[in-house]
Amino acid sequence: MSVDILAAGPESSELLAALHAKAFDGGEVWNGAAFATLLAGPGMDALLAARGGTPLGFILMRTIADEAEMLTLAVLPSARRAGAGRALVKVGLEAARRRGAASAFLEVSVTNVAAIALYRSTGWGEAGHRARYYRDGSDALIMSCRL
Repeated sequence: MSVDILAAGPESSELLAALHAKAFDGGEVWNGAAFATLLAGPGMDALLAARGGTPLGFILMRTIADEAEMLTLAVLPSARRAGAGRALVKVGLEAARRRGAASAFLEVSVTNVAAIALYRSTGWGEAGHRARYYRDGSDALIMSCRL
């Protein structure tokens, strides 16, 4: 069964918060109010992946001028390595392109080997490093891609 990618707005903030908490169990998670605030801002694209009507994950992109930032990509552990993350990245980058972005960047924990592999396989390259960026003390790898 294929993955459906659907637009999500502020009305989806509680669903996105629940998915985020499940995807980042034990990590830094955002609550519904945080998502509602983000989604009400300019240049935001929230895209939800679902299969058979069941939510699998989402991507949150923000485009300002000609640059986009992937704020978060969250995929449920049970749905990983089944195409949802790749589909979300692809459609998220296309949404940023439509908003006029020429490039995109993201930050990912150096310990998140699976995410780094996904990003590399979808055209992202290393652009920098932030020491002790995350709450757990792990460093962030900054990645970018040309759109």
